Amino acid sequence: MLGRRPKRRIRDRSRLQTSLTIVPSLFTIGNIFCGYYSIISTLRGNWDYAAILIGIGYILDGLDGRIARLTKTASDFGLQLDSIADVITFGVAPAMLAFSWGFGASEGIEGSVAKHVHQLGSLATFAFVVCGALRLARFNLQAKKPAETSSKRYFVGLPIPAGAGMIAAVVHFFKTPTLMVGSALLWSFLLLLVAFLMISTVRYSSFKEFDVKKARPSLALFGTAMLISLIYMYSEVMLLAMATIYLISGLIHELVLVVRRFLPSTVTRSEPAHGNIKS
Repeated sequence: MLGRRPKRRIRDRSRLQTSLTIVPSLFTIGNIFCGYYSIISTLRGNWDYAAILIGIGYILDGLDGRIARLTKTASDFGLQLDSIADVITFGVAPAMLAFSWGFGASEGIEGSVAKHVHQLGSLATFAFVVCGALRLARFNLQAKKPAETSSKRYFVGLPIPAGAGMIAAVVHFFKTPTLMVGSALLWSFLLLLVAFLMISTVRYSSFKEFDVKKARPSLALFGTAMLISLIYMYSEVMLLAMATIYLISGLIHELVLVVRRFLPSTVTRSEPAHGNIKS
């Protein structure tokens, strides 16, 4: 009897570990459902609801990774499933939403011009899907390499959920598109910019090193509660502002790095000149 107890404990632990591995995958499947139903909503012309579903998928995508790390159940299978989910929810779904919302209707545009607008929209949305897939493939390769300190703090290139979030935030803010050539050109420019940032080497903060204990839990909880309240009351403005700030933050970070590279050279060159004047 004494010899059987450790075996039972080992079996119980293995069963618990197996059940824990399912939990992150359930969140990933929920993410896939959001992407699928977002596509259905786009086909029905319910653009705002499709954008909201992409936002819910964004939350589920963040939760499955954190739960996998907390329960120590991260696996290659989970990584591949998460990538497939991201292609659907943050690649295909926002591309279809962007095309249907920004280029689908052509009532306010002339017939000959509408054809070129549709072609431009097809090119921009396809570029978004391709760059998103390339971004995910690069991320999977980097995830298999030994982790460095810099790789934990930053993402190389705009994450595809953030790119999809930018599209969803714009659609959620404006609801109904303006049927003009100028707005279609601006929309295609934004899509191409987001696509370029996803495959670029611009660094974006990952917030993985944010520690609630170091940042005072009471203040962190208060800030989170206030943020959720503001998003609930002013979702259109808040989500668009958050998506835009995150998109611009990487560009500002790169600009600061470029300025810092040139600053030391100018200082070292000016020092001898000051020395000669004093002498």
